[in-house]
Amino acid sequence: MSTTATIAVSGDHANSPVELIEVQLPDPLGHEVLVKVNVTALCHSQLHNLASERHHRQVLGHEATGTVEKVGPEVTSVAVGETVLVTWVPKDAEQADRSAAAATVTLPDGSVAISPNVYTWGTHLVVDEMYVLQLPDDIDLDAAALLGCAVITGAGAVVNTAQVTEGESVVVIGVGGVGLCAVAAAARVGASPIIAVDLTDEKLDLARQFGATHTINASTTDDPVADVMAMTPGNGLNFPRRSVTGADFVFDCIGKPATVAQALAMTRAGRFGVRRGGMALVVGVPTSTLELPPGPLLTGERTLIGSLGGSCSPSVDVPKFVEWWKDGSLAISRLVTARYPLERINDAVADLKSGQIEGRALLDVPRA
Repeated sequence: MSTTATIAVSGDHANSPVELIEVQLPDPLGHEVLVKVNVTALCHSQLHNLASERHHRQVLGHEATGTVEKVGPEVTSVAVGETVLVTWVPKDAEQADRSAAAATVTLPDGSVAISPNVYTWGTHLVVDEMYVLQLPDDIDLDAAALLGCAVITGAGAVVNTAQVTEGESVVVIGVGGVGLCAVAAAARVGASPIIAVDLTDEKLDLARQFGATHTINASTTDDPVADVMAMTPGNGLNFPRRSVTGADFVFDCIGKPATVAQALAMTRAGRFGVRRGGMALVVGVPTSTLELPPGPLLTGERTLIGSLGGSCSPSVDVPKFVEWWKDGSLAISRLVTARYPLERINDAVADLKSGQIEGRALLDVPRA
């Protein structure tokens, strides 16, 4: 028996408004799970999707909490009635190595809207169980939606991709929801200093609440790279025989060509003959070709690396981040700085695009 659902679907063309469409979702097959959505969140990556030309309409969203209403006959990891997290990252190695079809929704006109993995902007969803993870009942299930992307992407980049340790210096460029999680994780592991870089004092003030020890407003300073160098004095000499300065790790949570170049420039050069240089991590989604000067990579023995989903295995990392939440190290609830009803999805998208959302915005889904 099908389930009536309201799903947010992209328009036919780039930058066209999102449409809320009533559809009939079929009962789950195989490893599929039907989830009634409780709350979902907005991520900047959806802005890239909406701004891109497309060959087919898209179903959107990739972090939510909800309740399992139906399961396919091959589902083994979740059960009807359980409270779950929906994420776009396969939850463990076993699931990641299993092939799964793209998530699709048949629209009333017979066309199909597609996501490569999940969709969460709607009242219900049918996705593979590899993206559905049981949650404990004793947490704030609204803010818990952010575990599905913002938290694993930002915090995971620090603890998994970079493996930052106590006393190492960290810069985070862009302190929206993902960047704030990176700041909090850096504070949790004892990094020092932790430097937040953004364009508004409001976002930088919020970053200090999450553990930043220094802030740089890139809209008012003459040279944010020079500012980082002044805040991160090192020891020894680099290859050109100059004093080593710069951060051990720089996390670019924006992904624009200019910020990637800045991230690389903010890392410390290697101490010649003693240790390699720092690491710049691309955490935000790049949407255009990167052009970087090759000299700093070679002479500074720096590293430029991408971090996808924080290199996380959600079945391992989500419980860890929940414990951080409970012990006060990761204030996930404070990441929520805006809320919208699902029917105001286009207002939420517009506010996110214009930079009015400091942390993360939630979409409240009708409970009936």
